[in-house]
Amino acid sequence: MTGKIIKGIAGFYYVHDRNSRVYACKAKGIFRNRGIKPVVGDDVEFTVLDEAALEGNIDQILPRKNVLVRPASANVDQALVVFAITQPEPNLNLLDRFLVMMMVQEIPVTICFNKIDLLDGEQQENYRRIYEKAGYPVMFVSTYEDCGIEAVRSFLRGKTTILAGPSGVGKSSLTNLLQPEAEMETGSISEKIQRGKHTTRHAELFCVETDTYLMDTPGFSSMHLEEIEAGELKYYFPEFGNYESECRFLADCVHVGEPVCGVKAAVARGEISQSRYDNYLLLYQDLKERRKY
Repeated sequence: MTGKIIKGIAGFYYVHDRNSRVYACKAKGIFRNRGIKPVVGDDVEFTVLDEAALEGNIDQILPRKNVLVRPASANVDQALVVFAITQPEPNLNLLDRFLVMMMVQEIPVTICFNKIDLLDGEQQENYRRIYEKAGYPVMFVSTYEDCGIEAVRSFLRGKTTILAGPSGVGKSSLTNLLQPEAEMETGSISEKIQRGKHTTRHAELFCVETDTYLMDTPGFSSMHLEEIEAGELKYYFPEFGNYESECRFLADCVHVGEPVCGVKAAVARGEISQSRYDNYLLLYQDLKERRKY
């Protein structure tokens, strides 16, 4: 049989059979001998050992489309990052950190602002301008009014999507609207995973509909960008690229303290968002400081 790993905990890998059953599986020793570790999102071949107890063995990990370091996962197609447009006010520095982190790992991101029922359209257009100009698609929804949910469902269909966002933004409400019938039979998961549910901080997949998975990502509020050097950060702010030819020092310009900088001039003209640039400076300093230690 083939299936997808939706969670790993305490040496067990829970494999969804793409229908309605979840099997608690052990990985064969051959993986350990080869230094291969199964991760959430892996497509696998597995053997059912006990149908009644829903237990099995993973025999083979099928070829991976990609592998992410953080969160440890495989075969991710895209990311949907959810923030409230108000209550709480969106932390744009955290959002920009996430965008950089996903770009480093070559995962396309769509931004979703929830709670649009609490605000007029002016702030919506402000955020749309900031992030669409930076190259990111933006969606607006209200889980309270069930507005925009079908567009999200269509966006997710047939893909494995990282769902991320800080607490209090309505991420759980969105998930509940997307899978009201909970097609994944969570009741069939063994007691082992239920005990671990409250202590594990690993990624977990939820089946929304056929071949459509959402990955919940813990630890969203404390993202670090150890993978890149400070001088490389500019490449992860796509809107900067249009103005770098105007920099006196061209490829050597990091758009911080240099004179005659096309990026800084574009910020002054309002062509690059001030908030994006301010967050770039904060991230740049963060990476420089971390390098010292």
